[in-house]
Amino acid sequence: MAIKTELDDQRFHSIARVLADPRRFAILQQIASSTVALPCSALAAQREVTRATISHHLKELVEAGLVDAEREGRVMLLTFRRDLWRAYCNRLVAL
Repeated sequence: MAIKTELDDQRFHSIARVLADPRRFAILQQIASSTVALPCSALAAQREVTRATISHHLKELVEAGLVDAEREGRVMLLTFRRDLWRAYCNRLVAL
């Protein structure tokens, strides 16, 4: 049974703001395309930006709730929050 995730206005607008940045959206797409938790180092290998820039974008994605970041030793594993994404898309469709 799927868990229903509700979005309040603040979370909805936060997600919309985060998705408006093309680099951040590309990072989110890369995380979402992985079937397993993606190590943060995989993002750095794919991007022509500094680690600090990637870190900033990841912070925004995590704060918006679209990505979960879990540390395992020295590795940060990233997971796309499909439940929150579906809730966001459902709210857009309801416009």
